[in-house]
Amino acid sequence: MHADRRYTAVPILQYPGQHGHGAPPPHGGYGAPPPQQGYGGYGAPQQQGYGGGYGGPPGGYGAPGGYGHPGPGGFTGGPPPVPPPGADPTLWGWFTAVDVDRSGHISAHELQKALVNGDWTPFDLDTVKLLMTIFDTDRSGTIGFNEFAGLWKYIKEWQGVYKHFDKDHSGSIDGKELKDALSQFGYKLSPQLLTLLEKKYDVEKASAPVAHGQPGPPPGITFDRFVRACVVVRTLTEAFQKLDTDRDGWIQISYDQFLHTVLSAP
Repeated sequence: MHADRRYTAVPILQYPGQHGHGAPPPHGGYGAPPPQQGYGGYGAPQQQGYGGGYGGPPGGYGAPGGYGHPGPGGFTGGPPPVPPPGADPTLWGWFTAVDVDRSGHISAHELQKALVNGDWTPFDLDTVKLLMTIFDTDRSGTIGFNEFAGLWKYIKEWQGVYKHFDKDHSGSIDGKELKDALSQFGYKLSPQLLTLLEKKYDVEKASAPVAHGQPGPPPGITFDRFVRACVVVRTLTEAFQKLDTDRDGWIQISYDQFLHTVLSAP
């Protein structure tokens, strides 16, 4: 818990070339999170995913908070593509703002430049690639408008989860808050695994030592890394569940199966 850091813990979509942050699209119209179904023992409830089989955050943690309004961006390239029929105007405005090369699709690097955490640090590129993997349903390496709509809804849902578990409103998730979140998701991890997970996804603990007198990264797990940590735990748990056919919490697998399972994880 880090009471000295009091900023709003929200993911922000930032116009390229703009230092402010804009309003997200309306929450309605893109469907609710899939219903949860219980699974006993070591795993969390299983859900149907948004295209990639990873699933959304558990529901019931409240709606995301407020944002400012966007200002004009400075863009280059040709005219923006025509919006598809029935596209939400605000969401289409976000999509065209991120699509700086006017290709009609968004790359991982375009998306990373547009997404920042509540403390204005950029989204971790590995997290951005994970989001792309989930929502790039046609496996083109980029996301179109419909895929972007699902991605933005997914981020907003996770934002509500993140704010719910950031009990001290510090803008980051500490070890205890991470444990509480995973426990409520259904993941009963050992203290050793929780420590390992926190060390891996806490930017300060995972970073190399900084030079004397230089500021280090802020403590705690930022929004983007929290999402990635939860999705990785979920994905590995589901992979284990598929192999644990008798549901006793133990599996016997070959070396090839082990590598395939680990390398298939996000």
